[in-house]
Amino acid sequence: MHLTTSSLSNATRHNMQRLVMLRSVVMVCLTSVMIGLKLASIPLPLLPLLLAIAGLGLLNGMAWWRLKHTQQTTQRELFAQLLGDIAALSVLFYFSGGYSNPFIWMYLLPITVAAVALRAAYAWIIASLSIACYTLLMFYHVPLSHLHMHAQLDAKNSVHLDIHLVGMWLGFVVSSIIVAIFIARIGQNLRDHDKTIAAVREKALESERMLALGTLATSAAHELGTPLATMAVISKELTQDYASQPALLQQLEILQKQVSRCKEILSSITRNAGKTRADAGQGYTLREFLQEAIQRWRDTRPATELIVRMPNTAINPNIFMDRTLMQAMLNLLDNAADESPEQVLFDADWDEKILKIQIRDFGAGLSPEAKSKLGTPFFTSKIDQGMGLGVYLTQVTLARYDGTLSLNNHPDSGVLTSVLLPLKNLRIEKPKASK
Repeated sequence: MHLTTSSLSNATRHNMQRLVMLRSVVMVCLTSVMIGLKLASIPLPLLPLLLAIAGLGLLNGMAWWRLKHTQQTTQRELFAQLLGDIAALSVLFYFSGGYSNPFIWMYLLPITVAAVALRAAYAWIIASLSIACYTLLMFYHVPLSHLHMHAQLDAKNSVHLDIHLVGMWLGFVVSSIIVAIFIARIGQNLRDHDKTIAAVREKALESERMLALGTLATSAAHELGTPLATMAVISKELTQDYASQPALLQQLEILQKQVSRCKEILSSITRNAGKTRADAGQGYTLREFLQEAIQRWRDTRPATELIVRMPNTAINPNIFMDRTLMQAMLNLLDNAADESPEQVLFDADWDEKILKIQIRDFGAGLSPEAKSKLGTPFFTSKIDQGMGLGVYLTQVTLARYDGTLSLNNHPDSGVLTSVLLPLKNLRIEKPKASK
């Protein structure tokens, strides 16, 4: 999961986009009502009303221009837009009956947007200004003499409707639709923003854990150097002392290989810390990468039979050598061999875009408790062995390349480990031949 700073600032930007759409709906609604009243021969001061609606349109134009030319939208900009809405609505209501206008409820729109999208101080300012404007409209407004006219709906049944009450009904319908659609979406934007913040915090905590583990690994590499050197010297001397005993020499040879392997691992920790790409940028082909990882694992676990299946395909992309990625594969093979010391299956398949690996062991499988806790640092299902970091470190390594790891019980027996690794961030493009 890749998180950027722009993703954190998108919540206010999305809310500005919602406000533009919301304002457009309000403008269409008000214009439609004005046309309807005009057709009903109800006198209206058209010029100031049209200017107020034009003011809303101007705010929309400014917001649209801002969204088009910048990726950063601040809460101050959204706050200023809402202040403009209050001013335009106040002019409109002043010339259309003041507090008796059935669409006076539209003051609630900027209040609602501010409450869900802005910090508390801005929301209180918007609410206070709206209340003040509503209160002033009770005393200062241009009355509409025909506001309470009755329209005859049905000549036979003599059904008469008060135009003011019809306006109130229409206002309720429009406000319900607006709240259900736009305000809900603004709230969803904020919830998505909170999820992004939570993901960033989790990633930061994960980075801290990885830093702590890296520090401990470096310290261990330093402290284990001397004991391993002593073991190497003693094993060499024993080889010379017991040169006449082939069986013991064979055991000593295995011991020397394991000591050399430990020294190589510890050296690579300090030599390759922070180094992900191959020396001189050469890299490996994908098949070579897998074959080297398999061979390195076979050298350390010679007693376990590893059955390997790889496709016979011409597709063989170049990738850079990430030693942590190779170590992640070795961790998964080690876990499988610990559960199934006799035999492990390794099946790899790939195309130009993705690498798929399946590793199967023939052990007892995962218990529900172990499956639910897999990937948790320092959790291990092994008795008296293991640090509980293999699966966790593998997941972290794969996540750096948008890869996924899943472990499930096989229908027959054992555990089937599946890895999906996109190659887009690992590929090394071949240099174009010079003309």
